Amino acid sequence: QVHLVESGGGSVQAGGSLRLSCVASGYTSKNNCMGWFRQVPGKMREGVAIVDALGDPTYADSVKGRFTISRDNPKNTVFLQMSSLKPEDTGMYYCASERRYSCTGLNRNNPDIWGQGTQVTVSS
Repeated sequence: QVHLVESGGGSVQAGGSLRLSCVASGYTSKNNCMGWFRQVPGKMREGVAIVDALGDPTYADSVKGRFTISRDNPKNTVFLQMSSLKPEDTGMYYCASERRYSCTGLNRNNPDIWGQGTQVTVSS
């Protein structure tokens, strides 16, 4: 059975940092696009960062220069290093996988597999 399990969420003050991790099990993620999406109550889920099988990233404009997505293929893991966090970064962060070598884009309809999410709260 395929699973994506996130960890690393928490509460932090504005300007702080967090590192999210996502471990894939039940399949080999190295040949697939992996990414992070976030959602706040009342709003639609939005793409934050994605990385293709070659490691090339794409970021939402709102996080460019502050967030870094990376992957450790032997460990079937993808990371999201978040720095200079802002209150507007608050939300449930979901790990996701699109079963393609190259990522289609940050559209929330692209992933085939989703994790359960990890909460990130940034206070001012």
